[in-house]
Amino acid sequence: MTDKTRVAGIPQLGDVRSGKLAGNIAAFGRALRRAGVRTDAMRIALAAEAAMLVGVADKLDLSAAMESVMVSREQDRMVFRELFDAWFRDPELANKLLAQMLPSAEGKAEPSKRRPRVREALTAPRSPSKPAAPAKPDREIEFDAAMTSSDRQRLQHADFNALGAAEYRLVERLARDIRLPIPELPSRRLRVAGDAGRQHARMHWPGVLHEAARTGGEILRLPRLARREQPLPLLVLVDVSGSMERYARLLLAFLHASTRRAGRRDVFAFGTGLSDLTPAFRLADTDAMLGAASLAIDDFAGGTRLGSSLGELRRAHARRLTGRRTLVLVISDGLDTGEPAQLEQELLWLKRHSRRLLWLNPLLRFEGYAPLARGAAVLHRHADAMLAVHNLSALEQLAASLAALMRSGR
Repeated sequence: MTDKTRVAGIPQLGDVRSGKLAGNIAAFGRALRRAGVRTDAMRIALAAEAAMLVGVADKLDLSAAMESVMVSREQDRMVFRELFDAWFRDPELANKLLAQMLPSAEGKAEPSKRRPRVREALTAPRSPSKPAAPAKPDREIEFDAAMTSSDRQRLQHADFNALGAAEYRLVERLARDIRLPIPELPSRRLRVAGDAGRQHARMHWPGVLHEAARTGGEILRLPRLARREQPLPLLVLVDVSGSMERYARLLLAFLHASTRRAGRRDVFAFGTGLSDLTPAFRLADTDAMLGAASLAIDDFAGGTRLGSSLGELRRAHARRLTGRRTLVLVISDGLDTGEPAQLEQELLWLKRHSRRLLWLNPLLRFEGYAPLARGAAVLHRHADAMLAVHNLSALEQLAASLAALMRSGR
């Protein structure tokens, strides 16, 4: 089919690999990368083939076809759909053609209702010294989604508190791609482990009889039962005081994405009081979670009273700790303004009802750091380990450190 082919009097786009649509799909793929969606040249090529197969007569069919080949993570689907609607928008020919890209698409929707990732992807970088030129209908906006290896290396070791606004947003996107496998332990539930010789596996006699009935009484296979492995319950306590302001949002985004496949996951924010963020963490989209968390926290950038917050946890949410199997992560710089005696008492209770208590401290970025503050000294005395969380490199090492700590003792 050529560009001059006509069907029922309507001019067709022709081969999307050579027409205008091909360039728009490529630019759309770069915008997806700018929004944090994992896509590459192969996925963009598949999207062009999908558009050629389904055609452009129906916008919903085209969107579904491109989404099926360009999106691989559930949390990116809503971002793709919002960006697609804003990118391929033409009021006059929407029912016939989706090939015309409008550079002013971001002004035709309500920016306040879009996700931040979509708004940033639709914003083209402009030089501050030059006024914005009038948009032309056929002009394509260039999106610079590239990042040199030296920039990536610098951001890997850059402290979150020293980043500029644009770098902070980029590092937040990179942090969402880091995985944090929660250690798994044998549970009370059993599963069929097969007939491989296992010293500690029990014989699954109902399965043996079932197999024998299918083979005329001959026992050809001896299925066994073994304990099912399941991740430890996770309890996260995030300090949202003024000194932790630059770390709290980024670490919340990191934990939401990295522990998505964990089992039970309870998250609380503490400052002068305790805020339950568990309902917000049930949301699939990280940006939606951050919005819900900001509404749930009413003492953001205030003081720090870890002792009284743990007391509220003990009184109102003690059931969140599951049978002394819970892995507790306390994310704080330890600059507590409460009474050390109360903090000591509450930490002793928390230790008795959990498996491990780990202190994730961004102040470990300083060489020779020692927990000399009163609250920090108490927390260091009762924590099983103190780990750094001040840059991307430290977050990547966190998974290996968790596995090693679970295998060892204190």
